[in-house]
Amino acid sequence: MSTKYPGGFITKAAPSMTPPVGGEGGTAPGIWTLDQAQWYTSQGLWPLPVKDKYLWSWGYNASGQLGLGNTTGYSSPKQVGAVITWSSVAAGNEASFTIKKDGTLWSCGGNTYGVLGQNNATNYSSPKQVGALTTWSSVTAGTYYTLAIQTNGTLWSWGRNIRGQLGLGNITDYSSPKQVGALTTWLSVAAGYNFTLAIQTNGTLWSWGRNNYGQLGLGNITDYSSPKQVGALTTWQSVAAGLYHTVAIQTNGTLWSWGRNNFGQLGLGNTTNYSSPKQVGALTTWSSLDAGTDFTLAITTGGTLWAWGNNEFGKLGLGNITYYSSPKQVGALTTWSSVTAGTDFTLAIQTNGTLWSWGRNYYGNLGLGNTTNRSSPTQVGALTTWLKISAGDSHTLATKS
Repeated sequence: MSTKYPGGFITKAAPSMTPPVGGEGGTAPGIWTLDQAQWYTSQGLWPLPVKDKYLWSWGYNASGQLGLGNTTGYSSPKQVGAVITWSSVAAGNEASFTIKKDGTLWSCGGNTYGVLGQNNATNYSSPKQVGALTTWSSVTAGTYYTLAIQTNGTLWSWGRNIRGQLGLGNITDYSSPKQVGALTTWLSVAAGYNFTLAIQTNGTLWSWGRNNYGQLGLGNITDYSSPKQVGALTTWQSVAAGLYHTVAIQTNGTLWSWGRNNFGQLGLGNTTNYSSPKQVGALTTWSSLDAGTDFTLAITTGGTLWAWGNNEFGKLGLGNITYYSSPKQVGALTTWSSVTAGTDFTLAIQTNGTLWSWGRNYYGNLGLGNTTNRSSPTQVGALTTWLKISAGDSHTLATKS
């Protein structure tokens, strides 16, 4: 429809808008027609109020990565301070990162190779702000290195750089954020063990760093210290990196994988390594995913959860410790909304806001109040307000309303 207003007409060309991040936030300036607003709302793109978010942590804490001001491990969730403005979380091997609503970036834990971005090598057991910028939008943690994207679309990296995983054209370590090139079109980034993948706003996929098993997807096993485009496709939607393997989803809902496959973590029904993307099955309903050390988890648009690869400690959640080289459904539920994979354990949130965990639990990283391994999903407490989760090597970070 078109409605007249002083100064011109409202047409079907939508005014500018910034979609919500993680299901909330965003902006929609301009004058909108009712059908435009309804359509964007139906697609989940219409901005929603930003919820108050408390930060919680549990598991291994020898380096202070739980942010609780000490180095004591905990097997049940503990609230980190009283701040209610945390927006996102990322757990590394012994480090933790969080972003607040105001766009500030914070880190704590082990600071080997300067992974905390504090321009030093000092460990911190409480969250400490990284620089003074208020423009950080997302952060991801690899093995002793970190990457983050700012609201202007620039990509930054710091920490260990032995294989060029920082994407800076060298193998020099950095203890404070350094911009990766000059592009302002980075959308998302994933960090593995010394290798990185990132998607730009035009749907292209890029990779750099270690490539000994073809995990960069470039058709070879050559390391690169600067971003290289993976093929020519412009339809990549999301990507996740494991120890030596990569999985990604395209906009048509297909799932792809490449890299090391010794435990069938690529989901291709075999244990053959591949240095170029290979489609996993024929489904076109994959919506989200994550990669652990040598296993993979993914959720479909129908809310079902699937797992494959190494199943030591029962980290696939299938009630056993059998390895699988093809996707296997985890139970029969259709209410899974997000999943995160640690080194040897998994956590997932259902649509009702409940949190579940399974796999290795040596340090209480499952949050169940004990150190018993679980091979099937077990609910973490009784809360129904969990929002986001991130699993590291042996610790977990989460936000809840």
